[in-house]
Amino acid sequence: MNIAPQEVVLAEPRGFCAGVDRAIEIVERALLRFGAPIYVRHEIVHNTYVVNDLKAKGAIFIEDLDDVPPGATLVFSAHGVSQAVRAEATRRGFQVFDATCPLVTKVHVEVAKLAKEGFEFIMIGHKGHPEVEGTMGQLNEGIYLVEDVADVEGVEPRGDKLAVVTQTTLSVDDAAEILAAVKRRFAHVREPKKQDICYATQNRQDAVKVMAPAVDIVIVVGSPTSSNSNRLRELAQRLGTPSYMIDNAEAMDPVWFEGRRRVGLTAGASAPDLLVQQVISRLRDLGAVSVRRMQGVEENVHFPLPRGLGDRSMAEHATAVSSAAAGSVASAPSRS
Repeated sequence: MNIAPQEVVLAEPRGFCAGVDRAIEIVERALLRFGAPIYVRHEIVHNTYVVNDLKAKGAIFIEDLDDVPPGATLVFSAHGVSQAVRAEATRRGFQVFDATCPLVTKVHVEVAKLAKEGFEFIMIGHKGHPEVEGTMGQLNEGIYLVEDVADVEGVEPRGDKLAVVTQTTLSVDDAAEILAAVKRRFAHVREPKKQDICYATQNRQDAVKVMAPAVDIVIVVGSPTSSNSNRLRELAQRLGTPSYMIDNAEAMDPVWFEGRRRVGLTAGASAPDLLVQQVISRLRDLGAVSVRRMQGVEENVHFPLPRGLGDRSMAEHATAVSSAAAGSVASAPSRS
């Protein structure tokens, strides 16, 4: 029996989403414009490689604003922050660039708007996740966290105006199950006009739903702290396909692939494509002879940068610099 993998099947889409791309670009452009160090509250995105790469360029990651010196430039991570953190950063006079994903900001805006109309909130999410802390921190009271169906029974709102919001990186299926429980208990709960789970989370989960039954094992590239990466691994496992989440190619165990000829490969929304390519190279070393891309949704989402960092992408910026130096137009490589 040939115990080596023969084919690698790549999920489409996978890897960086627009919010992650924007957040990393904000830190990189701040470093270029203002010089190191640039302070970042919390990991800019939940990926070890990305964080270490930015550290090497001069970013300093902190959790407490006490660790930021006066007059420094501060970036809020893609996960968003509470109103208390915003107020403290303003009070201390930092130059702040907000890398909060616009889809998370949409949830914050919804919470603020409905709170003024007298609504309380149920938030579906994971306790301790920075996005959840940021969203719940938009209010001083009247927002209740539920992590599973059982938690719904413990919610005791003070009034009868109740709305629901969701962490953007949850399992689509789990969130739907919890939402159904919320609606059974609170029949008149107000839902968002458009679901809070982001397009990238849903697209990557949908791709795994197609891929997992067609392969013998699923590998998810993503860091342990990445919520959306964890959900991809759990989804493949739930569909009956052995699955593993890895930070990098070195974390793979050749034993996983014994007797499994077709390997499904995807990556969380905060994992760069460089890591995927390294995994493919490692799988070729183990015996894989072909790589096939699945058909999938094409993503063409782009979010603008904050005022003060310019309106051109890093790739366009690099092209302009190269052109000016060489006196001719040169194409810049994509970060992904």
